[in-house]
Amino acid sequence: MCLVEKKQFRVAILDLYEGVPNQGMRCIREIINQFSDFNNLEISWDEFDVRQKNEVPDLSYDIFISSGGPGSPLDSEGSEWEKVYFTWLHTIEKWNANEANIQKKYVFFICHSFQLACRHYNIGNVCQRKSTSFGVFPVHLLKDGKREIVFEEMKDPFYAVDSRDFQVIEPKHNTLHQLGATILAIEKERPHVQLERAIMAVRFNEYMIGTQFHPEADAVGMSMHLQTEDKKKTVIENYGHDKWSSMIEQLNDPDKIVYTYEHILPNFLQIAVQSLQPVEI
Repeated sequence: MCLVEKKQFRVAILDLYEGVPNQGMRCIREIINQFSDFNNLEISWDEFDVRQKNEVPDLSYDIFISSGGPGSPLDSEGSEWEKVYFTWLHTIEKWNANEANIQKKYVFFICHSFQLACRHYNIGNVCQRKSTSFGVFPVHLLKDGKREIVFEEMKDPFYAVDSRDFQVIEPKHNTLHQLGATILAIEKERPHVQLERAIMAVRFNEYMIGTQFHPEADAVGMSMHLQTEDKKKTVIENYGHDKWSSMIEQLNDPDKIVYTYEHILPNFLQIAVQSLQPVEI
């Protein structure tokens, strides 16, 4: 589907990387730019340094993407930046709940932001993993995930980049029901490991959705990044040569990370843009 009525849209990227070098912000920018070019839309974006400068966007933006980031999603509880962040989130909720506001605000939470949102809404147990999850892994869709428009055309399972020391497990179904939230996907099945599978994607409400994995990860850029001397050395030292080789191989598979990159965040952007302009073909 190609959108035809030209209009300018404003996207706010909430940067939770705390100044740590990363690929995530570059990938988010590129997805927005590619979506804008493909659909012949004027889309501008601004970045907000949440954790270092307590920056959050105002309500002049149409769409919000909140990034991943380093560290614990638990240790920041009560911090000044987190208070600012959740005040911003409450402002978005209040806007969307107001029937007078016809055009709603759309939010996508990625990894660290997803963990914060899950803790904020108390939909599950946010806790540290026994070991780091790092690599390309299958993600399994649940019943609601198979009906989720953001996951339209995604296979079951599909593959995504995962990089985290924390997880969301033990869903609180009563809370989910009260919020009108649904779990969309869970992590790979490991029959030989007696551990609960983590929640990998949630629709929090009609306008807010998030993933534990990194849907913004691009295969070419990440492959080049992993093959730089410093990064290759770091991955091999921490995870072994087999893990490094496996990641390079899977990043180059068109049915895995390339497919995820081309669908999930672009689908989210398309849904948001369609709600903000009436004319399409």
